[in-house]
Amino acid sequence: MKMQYVSLFLTLLVLTGTGCSSLQVSQTENKPPSNTSTSTNTSTSMNTDKNVLTPVVSSFSGVLSAEQIQNKQIHIKTAKGDIVFELFPDTAPLAVSNFVSLTDQGFYNGLSFHRREEGFVIQGGDPNGNGTGGPGYTFADELRDDYTYQKGMVAMANRGPDTNGSQFFIMLADYPLPKNYTIFGRVILGMDVVSQIQVGDKMESVTIEAKAQ
Repeated sequence: MKMQYVSLFLTLLVLTGTGCSSLQVSQTENKPPSNTSTSTNTSTSMNTDKNVLTPVVSSFSGVLSAEQIQNKQIHIKTAKGDIVFELFPDTAPLAVSNFVSLTDQGFYNGLSFHRREEGFVIQGGDPNGNGTGGPGYTFADELRDDYTYQKGMVAMANRGPDTNGSQFFIMLADYPLPKNYTIFGRVILGMDVVSQIQVGDKMESVTIEAKAQ
C-alpha cells in the first residue's frame, strides 16, 4: 500500500510540470501517458516505412453525427493478432469522433506502438513514431467518473489539459492514475494480443466496424 501511494505521488509530481511542450519526463517506472517524447527506458521506433503514407491532418471538425459514432467499434490488425475495442460516444463524444475521423482517413494505418511500460500501458498513434507527433491540432478533455483506468481501457495521451491529439494508450493493468486522461473505449477482443505488443509493433490497419451485438 505504501508503494502504491509513493507511485501515485510521483505520477502527480510529474503531471504538475508538464505544461510546456519541452516536457522533462520523470525517470519513475510508470510515467503518465504523454504525447511528448518518452523517457530513456522506452526505446523509439520511427515510422520510416516508405510504403506507408500517413495523411496530414490540420483540423478537427468536432463531434460527428450519432450515425457515425454510435454502436461502433475499432478493429486494429497487427502481426501478433487483432485488437478490437468498443467506443464510448456517450461519455467522450469528442475523443470518439476524433478517433473515428482519423481512422476513416487512414491516419493510423502503419503507425507503430512507440511505448510500452510493463504492467502499465502500451501507447501508439504518433505519426513520428517516437511520442512527439500528432494530427496537427488539439481538442478538449472529457473527464468523467463513469470509468476508471482499469485493464483494457483505452484513453487519450496528452501533455497537459486539453492537449489531446492522435496518441492513445491501452491499460495493461488496473492503475490509480489521476483523472487527467479521457477514457473513450475498452478492449473487448484481443487483450492477449495487447499484452504481447512491444515497442515498434505496427498497426497494420485500423478500421471502424459496427459494434457486435
